[in-house]
Amino acid sequence: MKDPYQILGITRDATDDEVKDAYRALARKYHPDNYGDNPLSDLAKEKMQEINEAYDAIVRERRSGRKQGSGSTSSGSTQYTDIRNLIRTGRVVDAETLLDGIPAPARDAEWYFLKGSVLYKKGWLDDAFTHFSTATRMDPSNAEYRAAYHQLERQRQTGAYRAPVHGAPGCSGCDVCQSLICADCCCECMGGDLIRCC
Repeated sequence: MKDPYQILGITRDATDDEVKDAYRALARKYHPDNYGDNPLSDLAKEKMQEINEAYDAIVRERRSGRKQGSGSTSSGSTQYTDIRNLIRTGRVVDAETLLDGIPAPARDAEWYFLKGSVLYKKGWLDDAFTHFSTATRMDPSNAEYRAAYHQLERQRQTGAYRAPVHGAPGCSGCDVCQSLICADCCCECMGGDLIRCC
């Protein structure tokens, strides 16, 4: 493998934050979902795998204490820690981008739990339940995974479980009102009136 720092486009004295920022920028750029049916999708997958391997190599190197420099820590800041932070701060799209960039063979119980957490935040409760179930099955001794699984299971049993239509992130009364107001404005511009005023 080429020098992982070169792959991420940074120098060896880059801080941990600079490493993360470089990784995230490249992950957003080369994520295979960005290429769809494009002939470049296979190249994007290869590049994404190379980026993931480079990032993991740097994290392992720094965790082992071989890289001790400004801004770096030997406590083992991992990719999953970054993803947890993104989820906690509400940046679920960024978290999902990083999760989806992890190759399928490397997806462990933690991956399924975090993916389930992202899906839960997006309101895709059926998919979240499936991922929490997989995480719990892969690591039954993890209390965090079991708690998330049981919480959703209770919501399903008590009727507090309302999964929106897949692909729709949820629709509230406010969304309906806003749509009607926009439609009324468009009608009025054309000389009509959808909602009559008093």
